[in-house]
Amino acid sequence: MNTAIYLLIGLTLGIGLGLLIGYFRLNSERGKVSLLNSQIDAMRQEESRLTTLNEQLRSVTTSMTQLNTQSQEAEIKRTRAESEMRAQIENMKLGNETLLRETTKLAGALSNSQTRGKYGEAQLETLLENAGLLENVHFFKQDYRSSGSEITKPDIKIAIPGGSELFIDSKFPFDRFLEAIVEKDPLERTRLMQAHAKDLMGHVTSLAKRGYQESNNSPDYVVLFAPFESILSEALDVDPQLLHKAFEKNVTIATPTTMMALLRTVAYVFSRSELARNAQEIQDLAGELLKRIGKVHSKIETLGDRIKSTERAFNDLIKSAEENVIKPARKMVKLGAPSSSKLKAIEDIDDEVRQIAPKEIGSAALDDGDDDLDEGESDEK
Repeated sequence: MNTAIYLLIGLTLGIGLGLLIGYFRLNSERGKVSLLNSQIDAMRQEESRLTTLNEQLRSVTTSMTQLNTQSQEAEIKRTRAESEMRAQIENMKLGNETLLRETTKLAGALSNSQTRGKYGEAQLETLLENAGLLENVHFFKQDYRSSGSEITKPDIKIAIPGGSELFIDSKFPFDRFLEAIVEKDPLERTRLMQAHAKDLMGHVTSLAKRGYQESNNSPDYVVLFAPFESILSEALDVDPQLLHKAFEKNVTIATPTTMMALLRTVAYVFSRSELARNAQEIQDLAGELLKRIGKVHSKIETLGDRIKSTERAFNDLIKSAEENVIKPARKMVKLGAPSSSKLKAIEDIDDEVRQIAPKEIGSAALDDGDDDLDEGESDEK
């Protein structure tokens, strides 16, 4: 009995112990499963992160490839641009050297007063032609003028409509100006420009003494042409009253800009004068035409009167023929005289000759004689 009880208690204890051990083992297995699941999730996240990283690395690689390509293209363009820039710099260098040589030649040529005069005259002729003025029509070169006992020779004379004459001198001082341009010292450059302004004013005084502007058919001033704008502007910088001083001596200094404006104005005056002259000629021709129309009108009236007189004579002749010829002839036919055709009555002319209304043409034109018309016709022939 006691043995059975002990067995039962041992069995119960074994079962309980087995359940307890099983419970602990089950919990252990569950922990392992959870750990495995956590590890699997971590591995999946890592795989996803690696995939994203690979995509980013692939994008970076593509960008690096494009950047490398662009960098190569930029290097090629830079090299090409640098080569072109070097070529342009070389061309500019050659151009500057050529310009320097030509400028040196020009400066050397302009150092002679006679050459300066020819250069200024050539520049002035170019402006005259560009303004539409014609040589020996609108302007004249080297036309000798008598001023008292002195014979002078202005470079250009412009014949303005109405009989006026405008004189232009193209000689200009240049020595001190050229020295000042190449001078690097500011004080020395200013001194040379002041000397240039004095030379320019001296030339104005010399030009005023020639008396071009004292001619009866000339404006009260003469034009001094300076072919470079800087010749006047630099002189005005050191002597702002230079133009006023020149005006007081009846001399105006013109640069290419102001000279072109002056010449265009003269060309406009010529065109308006030509237009007015043409209008007057048209008016004269219109008056002559009306006079000739009046003469023709008079001839037509005379012809109409003569046609009417002929018509009356013709009608009188018909009446006379009817009484003196036709009636006796008809009696002869009735008495048996042979006749090849029937004698018909001749009809009178009753149409009126149309009159030209005298009021349609001026009475003065209608009063001109036939001799004037004949004279006009002979002139036309």
